[in-house]
Amino acid sequence: MTAFSLEPAQLAWCAELRALAAERLRPLADKGEPGRVNRALLAELGALGLLSRLFTSGALDLCLMRESLAHACTEAETALALQGLGAHPVHAHGTEAQRARWLPRVSDGTAVAAFALSEPDAGSDAAALSLAAEPDAERADTEAPGPTAPAALTADRDGPSRWRLTGEKCWISNAPEADFYTVFARTTPDAGARGVTAFLVPADRPGLTGTPLDMLSPHPIGALAFDAVPVTADDVLGEADRGFRVAMGTLNLFRPSVGAFAVGMAQAALDATLAHTTARTAFGGRLRDLQTVAHQTAEMALRTEAARLMVYAAATAYDEGAPDVPRRSAMAKLLATETAQYVVDRAVQLHGARALRRGHLLEHLYREVRAPRVYEGASEVQRGIIAKELYRTLDATTEEAGT
Repeated sequence: MTAFSLEPAQLAWCAELRALAAERLRPLADKGEPGRVNRALLAELGALGLLSRLFTSGALDLCLMRESLAHACTEAETALALQGLGAHPVHAHGTEAQRARWLPRVSDGTAVAAFALSEPDAGSDAAALSLAAEPDAERADTEAPGPTAPAALTADRDGPSRWRLTGEKCWISNAPEADFYTVFARTTPDAGARGVTAFLVPADRPGLTGTPLDMLSPHPIGALAFDAVPVTADDVLGEADRGFRVAMGTLNLFRPSVGAFAVGMAQAALDATLAHTTARTAFGGRLRDLQTVAHQTAEMALRTEAARLMVYAAATAYDEGAPDVPRRSAMAKLLATETAQYVVDRAVQLHGARALRRGHLLEHLYREVRAPRVYEGASEVQRGIIAKELYRTLDATTEEAGT
């Protein structure tokens, strides 16, 4: 992979995004209700053309968008990211009919998307999910496809064309207010990752209900209950029993951009700290002139820049189709989210009690920064992925050398 640096046009675009976030998106975010989908904010993201870029941009551009928006308006960043997470499987694996129905509405902000993978007992261990997709033999018999039936219903005569979803999902972003969900369900029992299918499930399907969850961070997150929710072959994203690939492909794209979100927050905290330690006087001089303060700000800047470069490198690897994307994506998310936690914590310490007051930028960032270390695979999961990929590469190299 080539050495990496941003082009002048990219730097200018990032500056433009930061300005838009501060001037047009921040006021709408401030009017929103914490823990609820902010449809006015989504509509503005759509009007600015940012949501449509989710389906035309590479991983690096996605990272630049998320980092730039997060610097000035974390709510706007999260709204954009959740639209992308929920709708990317439709963009990448959906049928023409699925894409035509939903992607234009996601792009203009009138339809809210959600990614429904986690369950009460299957968060980090996504392959252990238990939401059951049981063949609906009775419906298939009574509603047999006729001459004009969609090809999807007749293409696989050895397998079911209709299912009923029964079970629960939990910690689902944008639930229960989303308009459709990318749902991962078990179609083959006891098959681990090989028996999972991805379905596109509109929110108005009978038997689908949800409740909001009150979280530390102000994100819209909820739980979903599936009571024999009907789905058909027309709702499948990709192929039956291969939904785990859909999930992992989506996460490999979005994990570096979670790191970009974290980098944006870290940079905002660092910028606030530089301004505060320059303006604040104590012990007969400016805080910045105290060596212990200067060294802390230097460490904050060092870690933020290192995380930024790893995020950009992982995104570039994804865009180039490199073979080590899972490892790089995991590394980028792990380093950036852990770094942001450190930087924001140091910033709070250097600001003192004022940073703990409700409404202060750092009070907001302190609540926001904790969740990304858990979302889309906790830090411990990322370490497991990294180790697995390292040993897989070693074993492949050893086997090749032996033959």
